[in-house]
Amino acid sequence: MSNTARKHTALPKAQILIEALPWLTRHHGKTVVIKFGGNAMIDDDLKAAFAQDVVFLRHAGIKPVVVHGGGPQINRALDQAGLVSEFKAGLRVTTPEAMDVVRMVLAGQVQRELVGLLNQHGPFAVGMTGEDAHTITATKHQPVIEGERVDIGRVGEITAIETGAIEALLEDGRIPVISSIARSQDDGHVYNVNADTAAAALAAALGAETLMVLTDVEGLYEDWPNSDEVISRLTASQLEKLLPDLSSGMVPKMEGCLHAVRNGVTTARVIDGRVQHSILLEIFTDEGIGTMVVPDAQGAQNDARGAAQSDARGAQNDQGEK
Repeated sequence: MSNTARKHTALPKAQILIEALPWLTRHHGKTVVIKFGGNAMIDDDLKAAFAQDVVFLRHAGIKPVVVHGGGPQINRALDQAGLVSEFKAGLRVTTPEAMDVVRMVLAGQVQRELVGLLNQHGPFAVGMTGEDAHTITATKHQPVIEGERVDIGRVGEITAIETGAIEALLEDGRIPVISSIARSQDDGHVYNVNADTAAAALAAALGAETLMVLTDVEGLYEDWPNSDEVISRLTASQLEKLLPDLSSGMVPKMEGCLHAVRNGVTTARVIDGRVQHSILLEIFTDEGIGTMVVPDAQGAQNDARGAAQSDARGAQNDQGEK
């Protein structure tokens, strides 16, 4: 094989890198909040790929912040403790006994494993919980079900975010890994906070460029279960109209995306965590692989830009016909 031929075999790699260039430029120096959950948390290959993606972002000059839940691990630990797992309004009913298990699993197991995976690539990750440095403060959350407020135990509703500790870690080149538990100023109890909600609140408070939510589906389906067509992009107002008809599991994720883009985050994305390197595919390729939510203003700008481009093309065609 000639030297020229050998060089040509590397062209696809070069093309991939060039395709990533505008995205690297756009996101350089920006904060990206990633909610880690679903099958990506329990499959060893997916966990390893996730850690590689996050470290890649850090080396590319992006500031990743990881927020995690631990549903599968919590379910298993509760079963072992003889405690029943129950969900209402898409949220885990959390008794004081269950809260002890949740706290132990999130901060003592899931977080430590994730920090370890990230730190295989260098001294980057630092684990913390929402309790640390008052990062997340919560009050007791009582969802409304069929018109009535329901007590679901130690489940927290976020009342305040303090980003100082996270910003200090980011400034030092670290990757914060945050467990979604918080302490209440009202009663001093520790509360279980939905990780999707926590990630969205942190993204807004940090002024993040992007919120990314890993899940176990391809994205937001247009007409589930009648169709598996994924909506690739929609505005905040379009999403708001869809919320009442979404499945309970998707509601916290999409409400989080809506909160994020309406509070300063440029884009919020729901992506399939079952796909290896899904984060890199979503951020650094033209196609993307999930559902992206944008603010209404951005959607209007893009519509106007598209209309202007269409008018320009039409004018060119008219001139050609003359």
